[in-house]
This record gives sequence, structure tokens and C-alpha cells, in this order.
Amino acid sequence: MKTAVIVFPGSNCDRDLAVALEAVTGTAPAMVWHGDSDLPDRVGLIALPGGFSYGDYLRCGAISARSPVMRAVVDAAGRGVPVLGVCNGFQVLTEAGLLPGALMRNAGLDFVCRDVALTVANSQSLFTAQYRADETIRVPVAHHDGNYFADADTLDRLEGEGRVAFRYAEPVNGSARSIAGILNDAGNVLGMMPHPERKIEGAHGGNDGRRLFEGLLEAVG
Repeated sequence: MKTAVIVFPGSNCDRDLAVALEAVTGTAPAMVWHGDSDLPDRVGLIALPGGFSYGDYLRCGAISARSPVMRAVVDAAGRGVPVLGVCNGFQVLTEAGLLPGALMRNAGLDFVCRDVALTVANSQSLFTAQYRADETIRVPVAHHDGNYFADADTLDRLEGEGRVAFRYAEPVNGSARSIAGILNDAGNVLGMMPHPERKIEGAHGGNDGRRLFEGLLEAVG
């Protein structure tokens, strides 16, 4: 599967994503600069990395969401191409309108960086096919603005449509209903605050994150 990682000024997890994707697919992803207007032909997965794009100026992800390449990302998502946004990438997806809600400052106003327990809320999506429903996994987080917020009607819709992919199994950042990852209505866009690319092999303390990439690879071939 051909993959692409979008590189924004200030991203610091793009190489981590690239390493994880190459480890799982056997092929290095295309590293696509934010100022480009096109994506590689026949790309099978687009990944938006974590970091501090544009120094988190204005709002986290707000400037990056208006980068030239994001028009191509939005178009690809509309055609059904899987799009994964991790941490800052999740923030970019909400700012670009590909996912509802917003990511706000952590409830404790602190930067949180540690392994956390997640509950798999939906095991039937492209991204979660290798997990069991209600399974508890451990994946690292590293964020200051990871508190997912949406109005009550939006939260009810996400719950009712099975679009909550992951929840925090323990208090982390005050996120509404402990949401750690959500899907778009078509199921091909996932935004998640924890970093699955940092948990892909034994040296990382486990492979719970790797299973996300392997399940996606198996699902889309």
C-alpha cells in the first residue's frame, strides 16, 4: 500500500509515523510538504503527524488546516481514501472540517506525556479491525491541548453512530466523555490524540499501536 505523511513546519513526529508505516508496509511513505498542492497517485493512506505545526500559533492546527496540501487531503478523504490524524494531526482534521469538535487545553493545564490505557470503543472500523471491542490497550500520549470538546448534540451523534473509536480508560485531560479518538461519518478518517506510532515493537514496550496500522493494511490491501 502506498502511503503519505504530510509534513508541516513545526511537526516533530512525522519521522516517527514514517518509521511505523515503513515497518508495517515494507515501503517508505512519501513525505509530502505542506506547501505542495498534490498527493502521490494511488495513495492508500494519508497520515497527519503530531507536533507543534506553526508553533501552535492562533490555535493548534488552525494554520496547517489551511495549507495548500489540505485541499488535496480533503478531496482524497471525500473519495474514501483513509486519513489518520495523530495528536496535532487530530487538531488539523478538526480545523479542516474533516472531523467535528475541537481540541482544547488540558483540564489540568499541564503537558501530559506518558503511556495511558485506552478502551477500544469501536472494533469494526478500518483502523480498529485488529482490536477486540472493549479491549484495553496502552499507547503513549504527549499533548497540552488534548481535551476533546463538542456540544452535547454532536457527542450524542458520535455515540449513536458508533464513531467513538477510543476512550481513555483513566483520567488524562478532561476530554468530553473520555473520548481519545473519533471517526468521520464515512469511517475512513480517524483522529486520535494518543500516538500509535510510538508503540509498534517490543523495544517500545508493546505493539498495541502497530495493530492499528496492520489492521488498516489488511482492511484496504
